[in-house]
Amino acid sequence: MKDKIFGVLQRVGRSFMLPIALLPVAGLLLGIGSSFTNPTTIETYHLGKVIYEGGVLYTVLDIMSKTGSAVFDNLALLFAMGVAIGMAKKEKEVAALSGAISYLVMNTAISVMIDAKGGVEAMAANSTTQVLGITTLQMGVFGGIIVGLGVAALHNRFYKVELPQVLSFFGGTRFVPIVCTVAYLLVGIGMFFIWPVVQLGISKLGALVLSSGYAGTFIYGLLERALIPFGLHHVFYMPFWQTELGGSMVIDGNTVTGAQNIFFAELASKSTDVFSVSATRFMSGKFPFMIFGLPAAALAMYRAARPEKKKVVGSLLLSAALTSMITGITEPLEFTFLFVAPAMYAVHCVLAGLSYMLMHILNVGVGMTFSGGAIDLTLFGILQGNAKTHWIWIVVVGIIYAVVYYFVFYFMITKLNLLTPGREADDVEPKLYRRADMQDKKQGAGAVAAKAEDIVSALILTGLGGKTNISDLDCCATRLRVTVSDSDKVDDKALKESGASGVIHKGSGVQVIYGPKVSVIKSNLEDFLDTQYSEHPEELLGGADNTADNSEKQAEKSENAQNASAETEIIGAHMNGKAIKLSEVEDDVFSQEILGKGAAIEPSEGKLYAPCDGKIDSVFDTKHAVNMVSAGGAEVLMHVGIDTVKLGGKYFEAHVSDGQEVKKGDLLLTFDIEQIKAAGYKVTTPMMICNTDDYAAVEQLKEGETAAGENIIKITK
Repeated sequence: MKDKIFGVLQRVGRSFMLPIALLPVAGLLLGIGSSFTNPTTIETYHLGKVIYEGGVLYTVLDIMSKTGSAVFDNLALLFAMGVAIGMAKKEKEVAALSGAISYLVMNTAISVMIDAKGGVEAMAANSTTQVLGITTLQMGVFGGIIVGLGVAALHNRFYKVELPQVLSFFGGTRFVPIVCTVAYLLVGIGMFFIWPVVQLGISKLGALVLSSGYAGTFIYGLLERALIPFGLHHVFYMPFWQTELGGSMVIDGNTVTGAQNIFFAELASKSTDVFSVSATRFMSGKFPFMIFGLPAAALAMYRAARPEKKKVVGSLLLSAALTSMITGITEPLEFTFLFVAPAMYAVHCVLAGLSYMLMHILNVGVGMTFSGGAIDLTLFGILQGNAKTHWIWIVVVGIIYAVVYYFVFYFMITKLNLLTPGREADDVEPKLYRRADMQDKKQGAGAVAAKAEDIVSALILTGLGGKTNISDLDCCATRLRVTVSDSDKVDDKALKESGASGVIHKGSGVQVIYGPKVSVIKSNLEDFLDTQYSEHPEELLGGADNTADNSEKQAEKSENAQNASAETEIIGAHMNGKAIKLSEVEDDVFSQEILGKGAAIEPSEGKLYAPCDGKIDSVFDTKHAVNMVSAGGAEVLMHVGIDTVKLGGKYFEAHVSDGQEVKKGDLLLTFDIEQIKAAGYKVTTPMMICNTDDYAAVEQLKEGETAAGENIIKITK
């Protein structure tokens, strides 16, 4: 459970990156435009003759300023769309549209509720705002995140839904914005009552944070760096930057919440004399260690490198140092610390926390778009003037930090003999490390086990033509359903080596038959696709004994055979209706007995019964199929209808659950025959003995009209 939550948080953090990536451009426009249209700047730099109100240059700069402001003013909407895109599995453009619509619908519903209560005057002070001309609650970027996450969940659930024929036009991706509109109309009504309580809690927490003083700033800076290895730093700092947790302030008559929003509102305001340090305390601490400290650490690593490797190492470290100084992108240096010596990174985190605290103590009022490089320092510090920002302290503290970082890191490298770049063995090429390298290292001793677990996924991925060849991945009760870009790249032999009993090609669609365990195989493959091994699956296959799985299967079969207590086992009919041969089923997987021998029934009623005593192995999420193991060890798969997985569970109801013991005749599923047929699906229900190879013979005993429980399959052991 912990790993699942952690994984979700990582995905959420990654989804933040799309709207965050807009901030540098918006900040650049706002920074340049606001700086050179500010009367103080114009007067300080004697620009009045070339930049004046009504002039061409002033107008252009004013446009730049207002364009940048537009991004920050509507950041919640951008998060609604960006998070939906980031969390959506497929059809991301539909998720984006649905995010925008849902955000507007939610705020419109809130607006109507505000009017019904008596208007803005009846609401608590500073609890409302204007969003795209709509009077709504002051939710900030949280509103966008709530919409983005909810829309993504609805999108992933419904983007492939199939509706009855009469409504089929509104199925699939067209259904997503429809269901999102309805959902967020209700969410908007609910938020009118819920959000004021949440807002009060955030306000109190924000007040606590702001009253924590310098110690709170230190802890914030420490944690912000400490969470980078886990990919959760965006989740941590974003609430401080974009919500009331980072403070609130009235600027030019408007209430602004969130540290970054406050800074950019002050930047755009012509009346700002000094930037608020209560806001910039969550940003300005980055500048000393990103511009000065980390490059000095790079110099220490260069000086500590072996002479014969200094030339190669020097070029690597120089590039990384300049990247940190100019743009504030620090990953190559920070993850190199993490990889070779976590203790170095721990020291770095402490120094980062101190940097934040020092900037707070010295009243440095320099903000940023997303990172603390020289570009942001120039735009939001130097150009604004030292009187408004006290940016000079960044340089003073930065020089001190350069000295501290150099000597501390040089001492740790040499005294602890840390294998920083250039100190490796002769046969190891110097390199800087990134997040993927850290993830690989974390697997560490478990790498061998992981390799064994992933060998099947690697075979499947190879057989499907590689990661880039997969455009869609899904499964039904028995088969992996894949849409590929180039069907010529599909290798049936590799797929069969992975344990597939058959491969069916339908244009760009590939169906790989694995039987009832396909859902586990699909889940493992999806996890594998998120690892670095998925880029080169052949690396896991080199030298691997691909017969291991087959050996295990044979051993399993032998065990099943030994456990058999009788020479024959009789399986009863699984429903009322007309029994037919599997060969008559209009699906090659069943008719060709790829999954095993058995029988099929054209049902006369929508009920599926247990054909024997045994245990439920799995009820599929879509409720259209059940896999069970009989008391005698037969693996029995019952599949209601053809391609009914596409219904997503609609018209089906399960009456048993995984692991449940059942008796012959117990009700397993109910389903609406007429609705399924109306949706365009056949209800023919095959029943296969999936471990047919364990037995001497599996034969059908009856055809024609059959009652549930009647003997229909004989298994000879």
